[in-house]
Amino acid sequence: MSMNRVLANDGIDSLGKEMLEKAGFFVETQKAAEPELINTINQGNFNVLLVRSATKVTSTVIEACPNLKLIGRAGVGLDNIDLIAAKAHGIRVINTPAASSQSVAELVLAHLFSGVRFLQDSNYKMRSEGDTHFGALKKQYSAGTELRGKTLGIIGFGRIGQALGRMAAGMGMNVIASDPFITEATLEVEIPMTKTTVPVKVKTVPLSDILMLSDFISLHVPGKVDGKALIGDSEIAKMKPGIGIVNAARGGVVDEDALLHGIDTGKIAFVGLDVFEGEPTPRKELLKNSRISVSPHIGAATVEAQERIAVEMAAQIIDFFAA
Repeated sequence: MSMNRVLANDGIDSLGKEMLEKAGFFVETQKAAEPELINTINQGNFNVLLVRSATKVTSTVIEACPNLKLIGRAGVGLDNIDLIAAKAHGIRVINTPAASSQSVAELVLAHLFSGVRFLQDSNYKMRSEGDTHFGALKKQYSAGTELRGKTLGIIGFGRIGQALGRMAAGMGMNVIASDPFITEATLEVEIPMTKTTVPVKVKTVPLSDILMLSDFISLHVPGKVDGKALIGDSEIAKMKPGIGIVNAARGGVVDEDALLHGIDTGKIAFVGLDVFEGEPTPRKELLKNSRISVSPHIGAATVEAQERIAVEMAAQIIDFFAA
């Protein structure tokens, strides 16, 4: 029986690699650029392809690589894999939906803290003006607000949305959520020092309620709806003045023109973006706007999340070939 061969084109944590190698798999972590991906797969006789968000597994790739049996996405979404083509060619597609929830939720909170205390702008200006305009900057950033007591609206109440809800509730925020597939969820808010949990029941509400009632909104949905942004000008018009919006889900689920317009008119106080419609070349207007806190799609980029992702992915691959 020949050895199964895995191309981890966007890398894999050492724990997962070790698990696979101990199970008799060959694992290659040298990245193949998009023009060379097909040749690399075929010449290396790889029957497993692992990707994160960087590598696009198109129908062209799938059709040109007859030895592929399994495609794995180390993460939540599957939007960079042509699922229809994979199914047509009998290729199994797997992902790791639970492993990165905590890390993504914590990054959302980081963007929220950054926005309410102007950190994205003050960090930049302190480096260039802090020694000469300290007093002026102190005055400029004197109107920060607290998150405690405010209402956080979560659009998409799956694993990541619920992880965010647990932390927000633990901080004293009022959590409301909207999800067409979930009517209610009980959030187990952990108190590690006392080794106890406090159950917090959240019943989901219509999206219109999220728009009208929230002080801050965070999106956790798999992508656009029928090719359209979930949040655009008309939705922003229904929000409270001074709303803060964070998108760490998928680029384009919030209309970027609408975000910039909302900031310009003062309707939106700040925006946090970890994802962009134009990845890997986001619009400069977004990157340079002092009201927007930006990060380069790093929601799952923690040591802990990558270890969990790799272990979960390795276990699924081993189980697939053991069946």
